[in-house]
Amino acid sequence: MAPLDPLTLAAALSLAAWVYLVFAYGRFWLCDQRLDGRDPAPEQWPDVVAVVPARNESEVLGRTLRSLLDQDYPGALRIVIADDESEDGTAEVARAAARAHARGGQLAIARVPPRPAGWVGKMWAVETGIRAASGAGVPRYWLLTDADVAHGPDNLRRLVSRAEAGRLDLVSLMVRLHTGSGWDALLIPAFVYFFQMLYPFPRVNDPASRTAGAAGGCALVRCEALRRAGGIEALRGEVIDDCALGRALKRGGRIWLGLSATERSIRPYRGLGEVWNMVARSAFTELRYSWLRLLGTVVGLALLFLAPPLLALGWPLHRDAAAAGLAAGAWLLSAASFAPTLALYERPAAFGLGLPLAGTLYAAMTVDSALRHLRSEGATWKGRAGAGREPAPQR
Repeated sequence: MAPLDPLTLAAALSLAAWVYLVFAYGRFWLCDQRLDGRDPAPEQWPDVVAVVPARNESEVLGRTLRSLLDQDYPGALRIVIADDESEDGTAEVARAAARAHARGGQLAIARVPPRPAGWVGKMWAVETGIRAASGAGVPRYWLLTDADVAHGPDNLRRLVSRAEAGRLDLVSLMVRLHTGSGWDALLIPAFVYFFQMLYPFPRVNDPASRTAGAAGGCALVRCEALRRAGGIEALRGEVIDDCALGRALKRGGRIWLGLSATERSIRPYRGLGEVWNMVARSAFTELRYSWLRLLGTVVGLALLFLAPPLLALGWPLHRDAAAAGLAAGAWLLSAASFAPTLALYERPAAFGLGLPLAGTLYAAMTVDSALRHLRSEGATWKGRAGAGREPAPQR
């Protein structure tokens, strides 16, 4: 039997990889992990404190706070804004929201003191908010949510119902990110798709699986479980803090991660540059600062996303019908797997054919993240350099 020529071999490997990903890799692409509201209500609704770290968030904070104050939650809910040295009137926006709402007395503002060495900015703000709230008693749950997330009125009820019914230590939602009509119309759904590929939600939610992750924009955390895991202090240097939280809590309990169409990030991404910076800020951290992992990632992304359209569309040049056919199959299978995420973002399924372009751009963003690391341009939070925990470099 003659060996496959290089083009046919590359196409066959790409198709085989997509067959594995679609049919044997944790159903990551189905987008079927949702809070459907069918969990039974607890006999007694526990106390919850929402902690919102905020740095220069005056543009979006008012809407976020109104959505929290509008929760139809039957139990006690308090809200603490951790104002981290904002310079744009963030605290005043919070005070105005409290004055304008009938439940404004539930809202308190904690000013974040100077950050100690070894803490990243967001984690220190969350720690400050938790310390401030604990003075009035520790609740059963913390709701850790970003300042740009607008919540549906029944969100907390659904989160708590899921946590209580499943005896979960963490329930987190990947909220629907803001998309426009430019590059972000493709790249934002692709970002969600790639996140699901990195952390297949069904595996995260399976107690028997070691896969752990979380979405930091909306996370309900059992206080006792967080205390056992070492508290926020154990995460003080984590740049990708949400997934670190998921790993810490799954070691001692059960967690759940899902997608949401009703909870939304209201912060727009304006063009390719802002999406690029969002990814490049932490992509090399995700690879544990390993150059070997970077090389493997780039080669893998090229095989998955770049090879199929090049080999399929390049048939008039290379005249390898087998390679073109296998590559077309890989391309169509990848597009089909992208369709549920596109449907979540109300984008046509035809956008799936653009997944190779998105994958190639994300590979470039990952390389840029590594180059930024070489230039000592570390991860930031709201424009301020962090003190992220960095593993020993691997080569």
